[in-house]
Amino acid sequence: MNEDTLQGNWKQFKGKLVEQWGKLTDDDFDVIAGRRDQFLGKLQERHGIARDAAEKQLKEWQDRHPDFRFKD
Repeated sequence: MNEDTLQGNWKQFKGKLVEQWGKLTDDDFDVIAGRRDQFLGKLQERHGIARDAAEKQLKEWQDRHPDFRFKD
């Protein structure tokens, strides 16, 4: 996936991520900018969960949204 496609998808899926994890802020999403590790870190921080729980939640979400992928 090229950078332009990723940026377009990021804007589209940001709303869906907010629906799932409402404690994440716009500032968090600016920092995350589509990067998986940053997303997991912010998810842990805002929701007070362990890394493995964050990864499980993200995997379940991505299983429901297979057309979205984070940057590595």
